[in-house]
Amino acid sequence: MEGRGPSLGACFAGRRHRCFPQPSALSPQPRPNLTLQPKPPVPSVLFRPPSKALAWALYDWANSAFATVVIAGFFPVFFTQFWAQDLPDAQSTQWLGYTSSAASLILVLTAPVLGALADQLGAKKRFLLGFTLLGVLATAALYWLGAGHWQAALLLYLAGLLGFFGGNIFNDALITDVAAPAQYERASSLAYALGYLGGGVLFAVNVAMVLSPGTFGFADEGEAVRAAFLGVALWWAVFALPLALVVPESRGLGRRSLRGAAVGAFHELARTFRQIRRLPNTFLFLLAYWFYIDGVDTIMFMAVKYGLDLGFESSSLMVALLITQFVGFPAALVFGRLGARFGPKPAILVAIGVYVLVVLAATQMTRVEHFYALAATIGLVQGGIQALSRALFAGLIPAGQTAELFGFYNMVGKFAAVLGPFLVGTTAAFAGDPRFSLLPILLLFLLGAALLWRVDVAGGRRDAAAVPPPPRGPLFADQA
Repeated sequence: MEGRGPSLGACFAGRRHRCFPQPSALSPQPRPNLTLQPKPPVPSVLFRPPSKALAWALYDWANSAFATVVIAGFFPVFFTQFWAQDLPDAQSTQWLGYTSSAASLILVLTAPVLGALADQLGAKKRFLLGFTLLGVLATAALYWLGAGHWQAALLLYLAGLLGFFGGNIFNDALITDVAAPAQYERASSLAYALGYLGGGVLFAVNVAMVLSPGTFGFADEGEAVRAAFLGVALWWAVFALPLALVVPESRGLGRRSLRGAAVGAFHELARTFRQIRRLPNTFLFLLAYWFYIDGVDTIMFMAVKYGLDLGFESSSLMVALLITQFVGFPAALVFGRLGARFGPKPAILVAIGVYVLVVLAATQMTRVEHFYALAATIGLVQGGIQALSRALFAGLIPAGQTAELFGFYNMVGKFAAVLGPFLVGTTAAFAGDPRFSLLPILLLFLLGAALLWRVDVAGGRRDAAAVPPPPRGPLFADQA
């Protein structure tokens, strides 16, 4: 508009010649006021998130202790040697496998519905804290179980798994509430990096407790392990507090009646099934994710068993697990920067390529040093591929349905956990050499990479942004 001067913001953006009268060529030139010139931004080496993003990321620090210490570390061994000591090894392994499968099946069936309900009620954080409480109480209760109570141990382990994996659905969905789209890659990578560091720190302390129980005031190794379970529960609860206190609750869709929200959730669930089919790049990414994350999870959960089959000592396998944790911390941060600079898709493809090399190298492994090297290599990419997959999916989904769609995302991840172990077990049975049991996983990685290559990320983001948000108001409030 003519006659109006520039805004004050423009004056302080380095364009002073547009703000003040220009002196004539004959008049003395004023000394430049350097204090008005803004300082150029200093590149940041590390991502400095706002407080709510950091509080959200600390939840990975909190609950990764359960994944590392309980799932991957002590529970399978302690269950066999203490709670189920009277059962044959094959039977204890069978029941442990059934429990893990039951947790996955429950989440596959309920995750999308719970996610849709959380979106309806605006209750992502409340659902997350509810599952956290379930996991914390179940893990703490393991401390008081005596020898031989294997049924109770499995029930508590099942509850802990549901608390851990169920909480992850809503924690993943909260990324869209704590970070801008341009920050998804780095925020997600920061969370995974903190998870690796937190889980590794507590696991290192717990390993020291078990190796030298008297130093820590415990009577024996069994008491040290049970104390480790109690420590995981306290760690999980304490470091979940920043999220509980700082991260705001998500905004719902205006349906505050629980019965009405439940009806609305099922309506939205059916709508989302139809909608995903109309978002081809989102659907294609989920299909690619199903294949390659199955390979990632199979290696993660079968690595210790694979090392035992090759004759390595269990203490050496614990060292390898610690290597993966501590290498994973800086590596996840680096992958976050790679994803922010080049995009998450190329970085994920690089990680898949590394996994292909790891599987091929594992077939030639003969010494424990080789196992350590592969553990370090996996640590370089494991957190990165998980973090950038979450960030990429967050950019391919419409607003207002994040918990529901992350329920689908987690459902795909849990359903994928069935195929890989089955392929590994079947191959081991027919091949007779455990070194070849991982080879079928190559197919999962290659299929995942081929499908991911076809995902048009920019087009998928445009399609997701064009989807209108779900209607607000009491549309379903009076139903049921």
